Amino acid sequence: MWCRCSAERFCDTWCYGAADLDIVASMTRRTLLAAAAVNPLLTLAAVPDVPIIDTHIHLFDTKRPGGIPWPPKDDAVRYKQALPDRYVALTQKLGIVGAIEVECSPLIADNQWVLDVEAKAPVMVGMIGHLEPGDAGFRAEFERLRKNPLYLGIRYGNLWGRELGTELKKPEFVAGLKELAAAKMILDSANPNLKLLGELRQASDLVPDLRIMIDHLPGMVMPTDKAGLAQYEEVMRSLSARKQVYVKVSAVLKKKDGAVITDGAYYRPKLDEMWQRFGEDRVVFGSDWPNSDGLGTYEQVLTVVKDYVGTKGRGIAEKYFYKNSLAAYRWKGRVPAQLALSGK
Repeated sequence: MWCRCSAERFCDTWCYGAADLDIVASMTRRTLLAAAAVNPLLTLAAVPDVPIIDTHIHLFDTKRPGGIPWPPKDDAVRYKQALPDRYVALTQKLGIVGAIEVECSPLIADNQWVLDVEAKAPVMVGMIGHLEPGDAGFRAEFERLRKNPLYLGIRYGNLWGRELGTELKKPEFVAGLKELAAAKMILDSANPNLKLLGELRQASDLVPDLRIMIDHLPGMVMPTDKAGLAQYEEVMRSLSARKQVYVKVSAVLKKKDGAVITDGAYYRPKLDEMWQRFGEDRVVFGSDWPNSDGLGTYEQVLTVVKDYVGTKGRGIAEKYFYKNSLAAYRWKGRVPAQLALSGK
């Protein structure tokens, strides 16, 4: 289920203009009603016309020379071009006005590849890259990349054979996290389990001013034994008390007997937990596209959370869909539709 894509390579044949995103920003309730008539997934139970920043998509080019490590060619669902032009075509009628790419490649060179792709795509407001804070070359590479306003932070967690707990024992790794914090950037995690949650708390203890985003928390496989549940409760209480720790309410969608579960009541207990623990100011939206295609369509991913947040009112929906992402990622708008949200 979890993403292991090694993404990105070159494509310089497309470019979307600011007008495309302004059209999205100007969508009216009537537009959404028309869309709902065509696609019943877009229900008015969801919050209408709230602009959305998607904080978790992946970019890769299946036509790159030499191929890509993920997805494999025999993955008929995911092995397709995942570039901004396809993303815009998929989402422009759904209220998406911007997106953040999250690394899906262990290759250091792919940090720059993503930045080059994003430079031509106004829908992209940033990226979370791949760097090893403990490596000798970290400082030089980080200093170079951070000069680009689209570079917002790095990801570290349960992928690429990483062991956060082991690395936190190394002074040079902790020093790298401190540089990240000093630059006002964020640490995204990857694919949570009980062990990683404890390690994220340890990272927060060692670097208290580091902003941390727990990715895909609703999709975590929960412990079933009494001791594990008690440990989960304890670490969640600790993490949720830290105002610099955010949660990406992503990896929500589930299947049963091969079919997407569409009953909102099924998802409510887990979504309630996210809001009750972290509050309305520290939860953000992420689709996990195109990794999410293995579970359902983009519309289905969005509808589940839109219908839930729609019961909480427009103010809370705005926080979840874009305002909290500004606080967590500090992205900067590039076109009017985004600048209207960021105020910059």
